[in-house]
Amino acid sequence: MPTVASSQSSTETDWVSRFADDVIAESERRAPGKPVVVASGLSPSGPIHLGNLREVMTPHLVADEIRRRGHTVRHLISWDDYDRYRKVPNGVEGVDDSWLAHIGKPLTSVPAPAGSAYPNWAEHFKAAMTQALDELGVEYDGISQTEQYLAGTYREQVLHAMKHRADIDAVLDRYRTKKDGAAGAKGGKKPQQKKVDEAELEAAEGSGAADEDDGSSGSAGYFPYKPYCGNCEKDLTVVTSYDDDTTELNYTCSACGFAETVRLNEFNRGKLVWKVDWPMRWAYEGVIFEPSGVDHSSPGSSFVVGGQIVREVFDGVQPIGPMYAFVGISGMAKMSSSKGGVPTPADALKIMEAPLLRWLYARRKPNQSFKIAFDQEIQRLYDEWDSLARKVADGTALPADAAAHARAVGTAAGELPSTPRPLPYRTLASVADITAGAEEQTLRILSELDPSSPLTSLDEVRPRLDRAENWITTQVPAEARTVVRHEPDEELLGSLDAQGRESLRLLLEGLDSHWSLDGLTTLVYGVPKVLEGLAPDARPTPELKVAQRSFFALLYRLLVGRDTGPRLPTLLLAVGADRVRTLLGA
Repeated sequence: MPTVASSQSSTETDWVSRFADDVIAESERRAPGKPVVVASGLSPSGPIHLGNLREVMTPHLVADEIRRRGHTVRHLISWDDYDRYRKVPNGVEGVDDSWLAHIGKPLTSVPAPAGSAYPNWAEHFKAAMTQALDELGVEYDGISQTEQYLAGTYREQVLHAMKHRADIDAVLDRYRTKKDGAAGAKGGKKPQQKKVDEAELEAAEGSGAADEDDGSSGSAGYFPYKPYCGNCEKDLTVVTSYDDDTTELNYTCSACGFAETVRLNEFNRGKLVWKVDWPMRWAYEGVIFEPSGVDHSSPGSSFVVGGQIVREVFDGVQPIGPMYAFVGISGMAKMSSSKGGVPTPADALKIMEAPLLRWLYARRKPNQSFKIAFDQEIQRLYDEWDSLARKVADGTALPADAAAHARAVGTAAGELPSTPRPLPYRTLASVADITAGAEEQTLRILSELDPSSPLTSLDEVRPRLDRAENWITTQVPAEARTVVRHEPDEELLGSLDAQGRESLRLLLEGLDSHWSLDGLTTLVYGVPKVLEGLAPDARPTPELKVAQRSFFALLYRLLVGRDTGPRLPTLLLAVGADRVRTLLGA
């Protein structure tokens, strides 16, 4: 099992340990002897994206640290699948304008996109997220709010809220005089599934203030409960009367005109409005820790209002609730985005291993923004990750960095699957680019990287190899892919001056004796030095670096017809010695 620093040194380690200290202490104060409860909430109103994942990973990492210390902890994930269907997300495959007719219904009453294997809209979008959470090693208790409300689980809480509706109204009224542009749904809880710019993905997509419904405020007064219509199933209803003694409730539907009288002590087809529902659950579930989006630093936000409602109405305590910052996206090819430009955890896990994705969330404090790379930057991220692994192995990593690494590679339950022989991602991507996934050729090239310890099976470099192949095929545009020339560029070869011809001769002369990744690296960097009368290991000068770049550009043009390409040592190994000789005019 991966180890992290003990709680005694938590102030010297990482943000996770410090929050774990606070959460354990608060749990022992509020509910001694009971499991520690942390919570997340996700709305399956569309693709659940990488910004929403921070809503889960923040409490997951804290919960996992608490488990490592021997405490019992529950990480609740509330699927807000009884929320109203607010809008039709852009670009979702199998969905057209006919889904506009379902706006206002519970997400579990909306049909899934055409061709889906799932029974409704909510289950369709939950499925990809649950699979990703399993791959990421996230242990949680899932709660369907549809099931909770329809089973009458919250009946006492609903009746209590209705009885104290004037108190709730008074809390909300403290903010109604403000133009509360930030007073929207909880970040990550009720995201508006808008199309996002590829360069920046917010952890919480918009504040949702325009769509936030504080409750029914018709001529009969304020009510914090919204029935779903018994005829059209929509929540476009207005409570026209309510009797606290009998719990008799009358409502009318503005969408279809349907009117109904029900008894709320036996009626389950409705829910508390969001700003009341969230604090109600804090009290009901005894939540100690739950993060929310950065928009909740503003007055009138659901977290701020909820803190007052949970205390004044439900006699509960607001959770420790850090605000988490935005998650950015560094490039993403439209061909592989989640139908509408919203990259999801499933998208990320196609091109990177689970430990790397966990690490991106673990190494930054919740209030620090960061980016997840889908472009060339992923190669640098992997280099940084591999460098950290080496420092951890030799004991030179800083304590906080070592702790983040341990949290990334495993959980309290054990280590996550890893690549037995983690060759550099950029090398695997270059080979996948050149071979187009041909396994025999890929194995031949990779086995020649280190002749002293040749690779014997591609399984040794999986799943990293598979992720690199997926990155090449889904994120690198076709025009940027590497295509090795079939025939020598006779015109270019014929135009070379004496220095150019000599540089190729020196390279070809040293191929056999340098045929490994390290050897070819020494060779290609050394040829320009030898041409200048220097030793192959001489320190490069600025003038020498210019000569090296010119030599590299010549090799690229002769091998792939462009001025740039994969790292030359990898490219030479991939092309093979015989074909290199042919293309370089030997």
